[in-house]
Amino acid sequence: MNAESHRVTRSVPSRLAVPAGVLAAVGAAFAYVGTVDPNQPGHYPVCPLLRYTGLYCPGCGGLRSAHAFVHGDVLTALHANALATLGYLGFAVLWTVWVVHAVRGRPLRIDPRPGLMWGLGALLLVFSVVRNLPFGGWLHP
Repeated sequence: MNAESHRVTRSVPSRLAVPAGVLAAVGAAFAYVGTVDPNQPGHYPVCPLLRYTGLYCPGCGGLRSAHAFVHGDVLTALHANALATLGYLGFAVLWTVWVVHAVRGRPLRIDPRPGLMWGLGALLLVFSVVRNLPFGGWLHP
């Protein structure tokens, strides 16, 4: 007998344990942010970059965006932080692909090319710069 015949295949429920755990953690975080309103002062720390420089970082407005998203107000979520809102949708797509791979018994390999990583970094930088310029006021949280 070769090594392949001795390999133990895990059951579908056991292959779904980690994606389910990640979904539970993300769901709990969104449930908390949906319950504890970040628009009310005192619940969450203030962004140090905003506090000390008056500049919006790429994450500013992310909690308000998540709160609006949880309550189904996608337009307010986009206004609070458009990139974060797109990130929520990106996570949903990636998580779904992960689950499909797990059900089929194939590992999910994520190996982003350097060009993609540089592109994402450039997007964050441009988003940060534009939202701090006078004509980028529509990107303020």
